Amino acid sequence: MVIATGFFDGVHLGHRLVISQLVDYAEKMGQESMVVTFWPHPRNVLQKDARVLRLLSTLEEKKRILHELGVGRVEVLPFTREFSRLTTREYFRDIIVGKFGGKAVLLGYDNRVGSDSLAPEQIEVVAKEEGLEVIRTEAVLSDAVTISSTRIRKALSEGDVEAAAGMLGYGYSLFGVVVAGNQLGRTIGFPTANMQLYEPLKIIPAPGVYEVDVETVGRKFKGMCNIGYRPTVSNASTLTVETNVFGLDEDIYGLDIRLTFVRRIRQEVRFGSVEALKEQLARDKATILGVSG
Repeated sequence: MVIATGFFDGVHLGHRLVISQLVDYAEKMGQESMVVTFWPHPRNVLQKDARVLRLLSTLEEKKRILHELGVGRVEVLPFTREFSRLTTREYFRDIIVGKFGGKAVLLGYDNRVGSDSLAPEQIEVVAKEEGLEVIRTEAVLSDAVTISSTRIRKALSEGDVEAAAGMLGYGYSLFGVVVAGNQLGRTIGFPTANMQLYEPLKIIPAPGVYEVDVETVGRKFKGMCNIGYRPTVSNASTLTVETNVFGLDEDIYGLDIRLTFVRRIRQEVRFGSVEALKEQLARDKATILGVSG
């Protein structure tokens, strides 16, 4: 068994280098490839900025992407306080070798294993002492910036969904269910699907208006998504994710909806009137559809 281990939030391009090497190396060795990951996020359990931590992928999304990349087996270990106390040696000896029969382990440039906070070079030494062959990978750069889950979260928090996609290797998406809204959009000609996320800890891009690709009722559409607090028509303090789905007239309350972000059109703005909002929405839609005014 050739194993890569880590949280792999988002399974971004840096992770994909590790995964591609994992799959290739396992094939050459005639072994099965495996990813050992954890849930929930260690920072949630250890209360390290857990209040502000948001995730790039749900557990199911992560597992799906890993399998799509050719990983033969994905194992999810419950991350608990007891688990967090395992040393590097205990983790390799008891989990990687003892539990899963690992023969080789891939270590990324910033892999951290065990409660003893060893440096990468020390981790490699311990792995070899426990009988594991070690394959090291290098950092992946995007425009001379090291790709990391932290950088991707930052890009999304600033509304730069295009930069996030460039580091992820795919468009960032939200998945949820359509719930009832205030119905105002329908009265001004822009009915919206109000989304409630299935995974409440997934990061929501910064407030603004976005071009999105929409999947619902088994079909694909273009759409215009507003993330924000609807300042023109509401004093609400709750963030909403509302999407005007182009060419869809059906009632989709209670149905699944997935939004994949393409680009940010503008920031959220408070307009002087509902009519001014309506006019701006028409311009936003024209921008998304590439229609000149």
